[in-house]
Amino acid sequence: MNYIDCVGLIVVENRKLLLAFSKNKEAWYLPGGKVDAGETALQAMQREIKEELNMDLAEESLQWYYHITAPAFGEKNLLMRQDCFRHRLLQTPQPSAEIGAIRFFSLDTYRKEPHQVHGVLLAFEKLQQDGLVD
Repeated sequence: MNYIDCVGLIVVENRKLLLAFSKNKEAWYLPGGKVDAGETALQAMQREIKEELNMDLAEESLQWYYHITAPAFGEKNLLMRQDCFRHRLLQTPQPSAEIGAIRFFSLDTYRKEPHQVHGVLLAFEKLQQDGLVD
């Protein structure tokens, strides 16, 4: 099995999780993306959020939250290994060209989407276990 190392941003407001709509995959994901060669997960998180949401995140504003391994959505024989970081929004995200929209979801609302990403479902599960989302 092949792996891809990536990062995901966890932002919870009013017990809902922030997700970004990928125009390329036509699904809602955690904001974030691939870790490039030579990057740490934290550096990748800062770069990806700048690219996707036009936000500069200070290192101290990111708190490592958890690691998951899940099938990469829309890919065959590929698993993602994702480090997730919590962040409290202090500025308004502005989606870039590759991101169609951003929105806060409850798990019930997310389950009504036509495409559900396994990694996002795992994020909701962890957040529910920690009492952060309904």
